[in-house]
Amino acid sequence: MPIRPATSRDGPAISRLLAQLEYPGTEKFIETQLEAMLQSPAEVLLVWDEPPIVGFLSLHYFPMIGVGSDFAQISYLVVDDQARSEGLGRQLEETVTHLARERGCDRIVVHCNSHRTRAHDFYHRQGYIESPNYLIKKL
Repeated sequence: MPIRPATSRDGPAISRLLAQLEYPGTEKFIETQLEAMLQSPAEVLLVWDEPPIVGFLSLHYFPMIGVGSDFAQISYLVVDDQARSEGLGRQLEETVTHLARERGCDRIVVHCNSHRTRAHDFYHRQGYIESPNYLIKKL
């Protein structure tokens, strides 16, 4: 399986994939963000490297003081639009599920924009349930 940890050299490929998720312009800051995240023990950045890189997943661990276990959050999961529906996203998600369990997390959460109905279907197939009380304060 060609899943591997991301490296600082993967910035352009990750930026290209993020553009497919409607995050344009990341090439302006991807290097800085990627370097910082690669240094953090709370971050897991994985790529699906065929080559080329056709998938990316970003996972963040949150220690929880009130429940005795951490939780994990998928920030980004994208598979190149030419490689979708081939099981790559499922394998990336299963990989981080395993990592989160090893770390002692009791859940994985993901925020998925309401217009991404195919992504919602994907997450439901992976066992995710909806939790509608998500609040955001923009700064």
